[in-house]
Amino acid sequence: MRPTDTENYTYFLKVIDCQYACPAHTPVPEYIRLIAGRDYTGAYMINWQSNVFPGILGRICDRPCEPACRRSRVKDQPVAICRLKRVAADFRQDILPLLPQVPEKKNGRRIALIGAGPASLTVARDLAVLGYELDLFDAQAKAGGFMRSQVPSFRLPEKVLDTEVNYILRMGISTHFNQYIDDFEEIRQKNYDAVFIGTGAPRGRDLPDLPGRTEGDASIFIGIEWLAGVVFGHVQQAGPKVLVLGGGNTAMDCCRTARRLGGSDVKVVVRSPQADMKASKWEIEDAISEDIPIIDNHVPLEFVIEKGKLVGMRFEKVSARYDATGKRTLVPTGEEPVFMECDQVLLAIGQENAFPWIKQNSGLQFTKRGLPVLDRLTLQTSIPNVFVGGDAAFGPANVITAVEHGHQAAISIDLFCRGRDLHDRPAPRVFLADQKLGFHDWIYDSHVSDDKRQPVPHVAKAKTLKDRLVEVELGFTITTGKREAERCFNCDVQTVFEAPLCIECDACVDICPTSCITFTENGEEAELRQRLNVPAKNLQQALYVSAELPTGRVMVKDENVCLHCGLCAERCPTAAWKMLKFVCEAAVAGDK
Repeated sequence: MRPTDTENYTYFLKVIDCQYACPAHTPVPEYIRLIAGRDYTGAYMINWQSNVFPGILGRICDRPCEPACRRSRVKDQPVAICRLKRVAADFRQDILPLLPQVPEKKNGRRIALIGAGPASLTVARDLAVLGYELDLFDAQAKAGGFMRSQVPSFRLPEKVLDTEVNYILRMGISTHFNQYIDDFEEIRQKNYDAVFIGTGAPRGRDLPDLPGRTEGDASIFIGIEWLAGVVFGHVQQAGPKVLVLGGGNTAMDCCRTARRLGGSDVKVVVRSPQADMKASKWEIEDAISEDIPIIDNHVPLEFVIEKGKLVGMRFEKVSARYDATGKRTLVPTGEEPVFMECDQVLLAIGQENAFPWIKQNSGLQFTKRGLPVLDRLTLQTSIPNVFVGGDAAFGPANVITAVEHGHQAAISIDLFCRGRDLHDRPAPRVFLADQKLGFHDWIYDSHVSDDKRQPVPHVAKAKTLKDRLVEVELGFTITTGKREAERCFNCDVQTVFEAPLCIECDACVDICPTSCITFTENGEEAELRQRLNVPAKNLQQALYVSAELPTGRVMVKDENVCLHCGLCAERCPTAAWKMLKFVCEAAVAGDK
């Protein structure tokens, strides 16, 4: 049971604040409130500070923050945090005057960035304002990495991508596009003070040993390479009958793109049950809504070739069995193999790291999985001035994880160049501020909306399936975004209890709409959870337990179901309850 002294409670707030479910630590409730107040430019800049790409992430983020949203614990679905990022981006004013200024006089340090994806771009943005000279290398004609080459335009319009990428490139970054680095030693010989590698996981997995793979090669494609071919104009049509193998987001992008390029009969086939698919729930729903069936529990057996031409695939039906630890085993059902007709197959069964341009004698150490040996905190490699981030570091993840790697690598590079200990890292800045204006008045909006999650409107399917450049989601309007923002439970505005002021009148208990406050004897956590007015069943959420009161009891609050409505603070006759806003500004390169 943690006491409610300021130091420990500040830590407690950091743990429960929904922003910490997001790798880049966006101050989520703050920009949600700004959106509710129609200050879209301010919301965009707060989000840009940590997430770097609000307009991009507002469309394609994997949303690790939303499952942590407490709205889903008490009411219904979480706040649409991802879509509110897009609202801030879509309705912002000109932000160029608000961007940080890059010093004309440089600090004398030169940094090479290999790969122009989200991780490298984040490093560039964080270091440019500190006076570093930055050289960005990429084999593509424009920056963006896999956001450009693998994310279809119907999910992420090129205009949005270009705008947010260019906010960074205009900060004095020296770009070297259409330049593939084929020898790491060439970069090292240029005597850069540090090198950051953000080349992603560029190799798609294949099924080289499956019968018929070689004979059917002309009609079998690696998913990520095929998507890149579409983006760059090398692929302009799909076969009428397409099978997409795989259950991740890349598979969903492949099947939806194939529909737009002429595939009239497109199917997704996965080995596992649909419930175990790695693709985001909403991506699966979008694919199904475009008349793409998902056939689960089918393991590929062979590519069927007739007269030298791919005509279909044969699959073994399986069922999933799970042991006590949840480990899955796919067991054949014993039924006859299933034949599925097709004239094209897209393999989207995973991605792997590849560093063919780094020779074995370079001094850079790799694991058995082919990943660079890294310090997980500093992202430093076995070569002290070389750092790795994004998918290139630990394997495929998502854009927001790459952004956070970029932030952390920038901190490490700055510390390294200044001769500092890379593990002596700057800490986040933390503030607590009272929200009380008057007896019944708050600085923040404490009203708890009963609205359901707002649906995102889509362009008509008849139109979007004819043009791969038409963005499917329209995004929230200003009015809809405001209503969605008002569903926020203000996780950053906390109830803080001061035991010495409490007279144990139980007024807060009486008025609490979720019965989350209990005055009782202290005890062991497991037993105490059961003695509360409403048993606290979420073991992942710490209880808030006060110091001992004059009667020997303690105040116990189940933060899991608290609405942060402030009624306890309004009702309390002695001001033992306070509503304090918690602000955490994530550390960045250059912080002391």
